[in-house]
Amino acid sequence: MSDLQAPLRPKRKKIWVDYFVHFRWIVVIFVVLPISFTLYFLTYLGDVRSESKSFKQRQKEHDENVKKVIKRLKERNPSRDGLVCTARKPWIAVGMRNVDYKRARHFEVDLSAFRNILDIDKERMIARCEPLVNMGQISRVSVPMNLALAVVAELDDLTVGGLINGYGIEGSSHIYGLFADTVVAYEIVLADGRLVRATKDNEYSDLFYAIPWSQGTLGLLVAAEIKLIPIKEYMRLTYKPVVGNLKEIAQGYLDSFAPRDGDQDNPEKVPDFVETMIYNPTEAVCMTGRYASKEEAKKKGNVINSVGWWYKPWFYQHAQTALKKGEFVEYIPTREYYHRHTRCLYWEGKLILPFADQWWFRFLFGWLMPPKVSLLKATQGEAIRNYYHEMHVIQDMLVPLYKVGDALEWVHHEMEVYPIWLCPHRLYKLPVKTMIYPEPGFELHRRQGDTHYAQMYTDVGVYYAPGPVLRGEQFDGSEAVRRMENWLIENHGFQPQYAVSELTEKNFWRMFDAGLYEHCRKKYGAVGTFMSVYYKCKKGKKTEKEVQEAEQAQLETPYAEAD
Repeated sequence: MSDLQAPLRPKRKKIWVDYFVHFRWIVVIFVVLPISFTLYFLTYLGDVRSESKSFKQRQKEHDENVKKVIKRLKERNPSRDGLVCTARKPWIAVGMRNVDYKRARHFEVDLSAFRNILDIDKERMIARCEPLVNMGQISRVSVPMNLALAVVAELDDLTVGGLINGYGIEGSSHIYGLFADTVVAYEIVLADGRLVRATKDNEYSDLFYAIPWSQGTLGLLVAAEIKLIPIKEYMRLTYKPVVGNLKEIAQGYLDSFAPRDGDQDNPEKVPDFVETMIYNPTEAVCMTGRYASKEEAKKKGNVINSVGWWYKPWFYQHAQTALKKGEFVEYIPTREYYHRHTRCLYWEGKLILPFADQWWFRFLFGWLMPPKVSLLKATQGEAIRNYYHEMHVIQDMLVPLYKVGDALEWVHHEMEVYPIWLCPHRLYKLPVKTMIYPEPGFELHRRQGDTHYAQMYTDVGVYYAPGPVLRGEQFDGSEAVRRMENWLIENHGFQPQYAVSELTEKNFWRMFDAGLYEHCRKKYGAVGTFMSVYYKCKKGKKTEKEVQEAEQAQLETPYAEAD
């Protein structure tokens, strides 16, 4: 696609919801922010209380809570009770996909107590965590030890369970893969109440490979063992502006972390962290980071930037200054770097509170940021929810690295959303075919960023109001997402299911592979107990009859369109 001219669209007539959304900041400032701050503080106190307990005490409580879950599952009467769901309220989820599946009759199992770090094993370099441990909690404990999860997702509220059962990425994923790729063992309560530990080389290895992207539809995750890596106190971050068309920006992004000679495993050539932000069709900033010691950071002449302070400019705007002043280097405390996008929710904060990036607001009220996504969802109502589905985009497009330029041109032509976030990740060639998998034969092409054991992909993060909406023009959000999903299917891409999806069941299984997932659903008794992943992700209300008929069809007939 060489013609980047966006299609002309007719003007859109405003309705009452437009005005409500425009002035929603009033509710956010006076209701959402104070409650969010209170909840953050209470959560912090709970974390401190948990950390004050010995690992032995935490393990004892964990064992007791697992017994409660097993007991609760065994109380379920399949002929009388609905399918199993967690007791978490629908609005609490961080993702933008609305949890409509809970509107059908369901049998609740409470997992709210599973929010403890059970062990930090420095010898095995493993963190054993319960599923509701979030990224802010684990980094607060591990970073002072000069340890961190191999992949630390940027937003504080993202949980271990969500990142495993769903999707998780960070600027280190070009080395370690997605969050689930760093897990070495899962502890799962199956439909029949058995507690099993699944690893890649034990009797439950099929379950181990099937859990990522399954959205909790194979069993109830109660703990995970996750890879730790050694780190240093600071991140040496280089900001490099890139100017040109979208294909040239894409190539500049590739060159920032993928050596053209194919030496992708050479730490001298490949940075520890990578991300790129594209601010418009001709300007971007590539950021590469390397861990640095405190002694290096504090050498004379080096600039230290503590981006975590509430009054500091939002990170994406700070990075944008490289377009004016040119390439520069600074040192950021490691934990503050990990969570650099939390305060402004990438750049979504600008839409939620249009003036929150101003110096006076940051200084006076920045300590209240960010609003909890769960509270934003809880206070929006049906009309506003539908408005955001049509007039707003929050999507991640996982595409092969060599197709990033094409993806950027597609997004510009169809959505005109800026900024765009780029973050690379490895997609491993595994012993079995999982729900997401690299292109067949990728290793034969030896493309930039690929190795013989993993194809390099990129997350093209599209989060903001589309250009036509900002200009007051007509925009069909559902149709745009539908076209995006078709483009991903045609280009061997994937759509993380935290987002709003328009996929039909047939297209869902064209995008993802059903083979191993359906095998494990039947083998471990999930069919008839847990909702299938498609119906859990499907947009709109799920009637009990619809779900039961789909479950029965799975029991009777294996899904034929896995490819």
